[in-house]
Amino acid sequence: MDIFKLIYEHDLRLDQLKNRHTDRSTQDISSTLEDFLKPDLTYSKFYFTGTRLDKEQFGLNILDRYDEIMEALDFLFDEYHIHVLGRSELLSEAVEKAEIGEPIVISKQSEVSWNLKSLVVDFNSNAGHKKESIAELLKSDDLLLYKEQAHNGFDLHLFSKNNIYRDLFYPLQALVNKQFRFFSINGKRVRSERKFYFETWTLERPPHGAEEVFPETVL
Repeated sequence: MDIFKLIYEHDLRLDQLKNRHTDRSTQDISSTLEDFLKPDLTYSKFYFTGTRLDKEQFGLNILDRYDEIMEALDFLFDEYHIHVLGRSELLSEAVEKAEIGEPIVISKQSEVSWNLKSLVVDFNSNAGHKKESIAELLKSDDLLLYKEQAHNGFDLHLFSKNNIYRDLFYPLQALVNKQFRFFSINGKRVRSERKFYFETWTLERPPHGAEEVFPETVL
């Protein structure tokens, strides 16, 4: 059985991705009324992962219906251009070719000005080490996707300025059946490793913040 998990976090402040000065003498501490009234820019992030219960294996790509998950994402981003260190192709093909930590930019533009090499996350780091670069990219309405190492394969981590949860939800919901169970998880409420892997010990009673999606579920 496949346990597919879509972990989301919304309304994250984009300025929290920026590096902050610790020496207040180097900061501009004055603020105008215009700055005060300006709404904070926010972003969302989505983590795609899963567990193959019958094999006790963890990682999105080890799921029996992984190819169908990627087909759903290909359809969703059909009108976008996919950029991976100079290559442009279907998202599923880019994911297949990309190395762990290699940035995949999803853009409405056929050409992007980003230095993709500067966004590469090495094996000993994570996306948090690229905060400044990610913040600048998200301002443009481009999306950024990373492959991240899982126990037995890889997961996907998507950053977007816009909240595209609804767009993701319905194509993935269409895959639900007795052998493919889909859990939508609020990442702000599921922080511990025990809660993250709840399916290994309390599948029928998921923790607060994890909701199972059924064919009849509506948003």
